[in-house]
Amino acid sequence: MADQSPQNPEVTTSAPVTEPPLLSWSTHPAKARPLVTTLVALFLIVLAVLVYLLTYSAIFTVIAALILYGSLTQYFTKTTYEFTDNRVRVKYAVNKIEKEWAQYRSYYADKNGVLLSPFPSPSRLENFRGLFIRFASNRDQVMEIVRQKINYIPDKD
Repeated sequence: MADQSPQNPEVTTSAPVTEPPLLSWSTHPAKARPLVTTLVALFLIVLAVLVYLLTYSAIFTVIAALILYGSLTQYFTKTTYEFTDNRVRVKYAVNKIEKEWAQYRSYYADKNGVLLSPFPSPSRLENFRGLFIRFASNRDQVMEIVRQKINYIPDKD
């Protein structure tokens, strides 16, 4: 094993080099749509009250509220997206996804974002295996990079 002391110039310890981003942005749907956010929050409160009235259990009510909120964390929390030459990075509130562009074989754009799919043609599994990239007033920039990185010709985008 090599000596990793500062006196041994042959051994270098450096942090991994990160790729410079081609494009980086954040989205926060709850802030962008305050009326919908208020309605969703009221709906969650009504459901929590309903669970309590049906079970008379504070524990079940808390569990139900956590499950409901957990299913909507992407809506209520900020998500950061980053495109580099080789990778797509998505940073959620509690986890980070980093995948190489080579893993994606097709894409499907809609008005809110683009779904990057690992399948060459439409599949029922792409909602589970794909990655949805939400636009933030940058649709053209995102789609330009996606078209460059994924060799796929969709019906329309």
